[in-house]
Amino acid sequence: MSMSHSLGRRSFLKSLSAVAAGFAASQAGWQRVFAQQKTITINGAGATFPAPLYQTWAQEFGKKNPNIQVNYQSVGSGAGRQQFVARTVDFGASDSVPRPEEISKIEGEANPPKGMVAVPMVGGALVAAYNVPGVGPEIRLSRLALANIFLGKIKKWNDPLLAGLNPGVTFPDMPITVVHRSDGSGTTDIFTTHLNAISPEWRQKVGRGSSVNWPTGVGARGNEGVSEQIKQIPGSIGYVEYGFAKLNNLNFARLENRAGKFVVPKVETEQAALARIKLDERLLGVDPDPEGEDSYPIVGYTWILAYQVYPKAETSKAVKEFLRYALTEGQSFAEPLGYVPLPEETRKKALAALEKITP
Repeated sequence: MSMSHSLGRRSFLKSLSAVAAGFAASQAGWQRVFAQQKTITINGAGATFPAPLYQTWAQEFGKKNPNIQVNYQSVGSGAGRQQFVARTVDFGASDSVPRPEEISKIEGEANPPKGMVAVPMVGGALVAAYNVPGVGPEIRLSRLALANIFLGKIKKWNDPLLAGLNPGVTFPDMPITVVHRSDGSGTTDIFTTHLNAISPEWRQKVGRGSSVNWPTGVGARGNEGVSEQIKQIPGSIGYVEYGFAKLNNLNFARLENRAGKFVVPKVETEQAALARIKLDERLLGVDPDPEGEDSYPIVGYTWILAYQVYPKAETSKAVKEFLRYALTEGQSFAEPLGYVPLPEETRKKALAALEKITP
């Protein structure tokens, strides 16, 4: 074999070796890229009140973060808090403040996920939505009329109290069918807490909570179910989140507030009421009967409940990124869907609360 041929062969093998090494390095690099881009799924469950907005956030967030998939199950606040405390989800969602025993349970866990970070996401209003043939939107309901309808004391739409509140409206001689939630519900908690605040008789006979013994009516699951029942039952009235009434083209009442004014839910009246809610150090709080002439009477915040400590850093990071998106860009979707963006001071506190989530 000639010297030049031997040198050429060694040169070729050296080049081939370099190419192979380069390919191996490149392949390792691509494997790192693919590993970095693997899909992380985070699962949440809870309140039906904000479900249309949360599902919109999940879709829009996914477009910008294709490696993070957010699943949200609209199962009601009570079930959402149960799943959060049982640690079967990555976050819970509730319209009502978690009970002390629920907080103690999750704070007392020895191993991750453990601890609770409550993050207010948006505000919203509850409406008394109705389906009365021949009657248009925004009938006036006083505090007494609202309580007495849900107590079952006002049984027909042509009751003198309703007629007196609405001169010019011809009510039919038709039975009133109350539609209420059948599942444990933050929406029910907000609504019954309001009735508890405005009606001594309601407070004595029924009380407040995520689930109560209703004096009258038929039950349905979720804001979705109550909305559907109202659409289907002539003469019905029920309580739903404003966005659901808007989505289903339901008529809703003009309610009497604490100042004696009859108001409808809109951004200005809801913001006026939300501004009255004092949040504690955990960013939790309610006001069942807000002051102010412009305040809509039944409003509340809705919260996502995240763990303070997650077992995996990737889950912690994904949850924080989703919540950060919801508290920044995501707020622009609130108003079109019938919710109220967070007041700026509350939004800043919510963003700061995300830093408590570890690792």
